Amino acid sequence: MNRILYTGTKNASSWAFRAWLALREAGIEFEEHVVDIRRPQRYANLNRIAKFSPPGAVPVLVDDATVIFDSLAIMEYANDLAGGILLPADPKQRARARAFLAWQHAGLSNLCPLLSFESAFYPDKRDMTFDEKHQSARAYDCWEQQLQESGGPYLFGDLSLADIALVPSVLRLTTHTKDMSRWPAVQGWAAQLLSRAAVREWLEEANSLPVVWYGSYLP
Repeated sequence: MNRILYTGTKNASSWAFRAWLALREAGIEFEEHVVDIRRPQRYANLNRIAKFSPPGAVPVLVDDATVIFDSLAIMEYANDLAGGILLPADPKQRARARAFLAWQHAGLSNLCPLLSFESAFYPDKRDMTFDEKHQSARAYDCWEQQLQESGGPYLFGDLSLADIALVPSVLRLTTHTKDMSRWPAVQGWAAQLLSRAAVREWLEEANSLPVVWYGSYLP
């Protein structure tokens, strides 16, 4: 077996975080190559990735001669390798879990472009804008309802790709939300997710790095 996952700088690569988490939570063995995606070196580093992966981005998984170059595809592949343990067995619930995956993959109603993953690691957080607060509340309401319906502790009872995909967004949103009392189930779910061993491992390294600052973060 020659399985290599190319990830990115730990406090700047939410997509790689998702792929890495899926493989780890599925119990799949792999070798990790971290690609520094900070400027200015990101351009030369990603050009090297582009030599074997069409998008020229991370994450990308190379499994023997097969190149899988999208985080969602890597997550689904991890689930397949693990015998489907990271999606619900019921077809309707599995489809709904994939809907959560698709929503996140599409930017979570533009929340991800508005509030970058990097900002979760800034020591001083700005207040969210009106639109960010509105979209965050919509996401929280949806998660709260799903958790109430499933009974928790995760969105579909057991840990699934839906939970894994949302870890970076949970981190960025909860670190910017001053009062979570309206969403008690989400509070518990977020705490459960962020306390998982694999999540803690990634974040420990992420928190040790210099922050990746974007001037556009300021309103």
